[in-house]
Amino acid sequence: MPIEIKMPALSPTMEEGTLAKWLVKEGDVVKSGDLMAEIETDKATMEFEAVDEGTIAKIVVPEGTDGVKVGAVIAVLAADGEDAGEAEAAPAKSEAKAPEAKPEPAPAKAEEPKVEAQNATPSAAAKSDHGTRVKASPLARRIAAEKGIDLASLTGSGPNGRIVKADLEGAKTGAAPAPAPTTAAAETAASAPAPRPATVPDIPHEATKLSNVRKTIARRLTESKQQVPHIYLTVDIRLDALLKLRADLNKGLEARGVKLSVNDLMIKALAAALVQVPKCNAMYTPDQLISFKRADISVAVSTPSGLITPVITEADSASLSSISTRMKDLAARARDNKLKPEEYQGGTASISNMGMYGIKQFEAVINPPQGMILAVGAGEKRPWVMEDGTLGVATIMSATGSFDHRAIDGADGAELMQALKTLVESPLAMLA
Repeated sequence: MPIEIKMPALSPTMEEGTLAKWLVKEGDVVKSGDLMAEIETDKATMEFEAVDEGTIAKIVVPEGTDGVKVGAVIAVLAADGEDAGEAEAAPAKSEAKAPEAKPEPAPAKAEEPKVEAQNATPSAAAKSDHGTRVKASPLARRIAAEKGIDLASLTGSGPNGRIVKADLEGAKTGAAPAPAPTTAAAETAASAPAPRPATVPDIPHEATKLSNVRKTIARRLTESKQQVPHIYLTVDIRLDALLKLRADLNKGLEARGVKLSVNDLMIKALAAALVQVPKCNAMYTPDQLISFKRADISVAVSTPSGLITPVITEADSASLSSISTRMKDLAARARDNKLKPEEYQGGTASISNMGMYGIKQFEAVINPPQGMILAVGAGEKRPWVMEDGTLGVATIMSATGSFDHRAIDGADGAELMQALKTLVESPLAMLA
């Protein structure tokens, strides 16, 4: 019997994607694990692997097609020993039935199953789909074993229903109502009139089609500024001790090929400060305040397709060399659109560093559902009152914390910024 290859959900928020490129052609023989296509999701461009073995009988959706719905048939695979020519007829049946499945009366209802999947609430359909075989990434299995989570009770949001790290985080915190604001926002957006397109002035210009990543960035940042009450707190931090420590550590790490950046140390400092002030290592849900026991730091990385935030997990307990090595790897793969969903989903707080561009100070937009983000400016020589009261010159950096005021009070945010300042100005404490 021919096997229908369907558009996968490569992230929990993905509803449709762009089939950017086919890496196989009709007649090719594939086996499990072979790369079949490049798919542009709402987060990044990712490679789609084959699960079953067989021959590509027909490619239903040509490459470059936008708006391909999750679950839509994109190709047909003829199993071993099956006539590929006969298998080509399979999409016709699926396409004939497709119009009957499309006309659902309300978009909000179509989103309800997705909210359940994100909340790891098993349904009868999910159980029948998976049966007794549980598909999960190695990272998800390890976390489940450590936390005592039953994988069979979860609904996977990864490719082909595979359980990924994000699914376990929802189960671990028990924050089932968390996605509710997204549903409410979607219902509001559905009922509101569509914005009128801007009038392009009659000036020579070039129009570039928005990628799914850019559309998602625009939507999430708009929602964040509209729905999250931001409060901003700025401190000036003396960097001289941290710069000296970095230079000393890099001499010792040179033989291992590790070179620490200031950003690596700032990731560590933020993680340590969040553990020291746990009230700021939190997220808001409509009926719960979630406080995290460790600090996973999302780091803003600029890529050709837009901003993405790979996560340094357990940054509070990780060594500086580990943070540096992982960060270089994640940043490189982020720019090549090679990150896995579990590598950019989650995180308890974010950091954005624009110091390399000479930006003195800025206020970053919170990355929901996280409760805060740290904006790091450039270190520069400024007049500074020294410990003995004399006026001198020091290397000073301005850092601004953006806090979700629903989850974090101003005084708690101020305590975090003070803890951060102390750690950076006395950086040996980060190594203890």
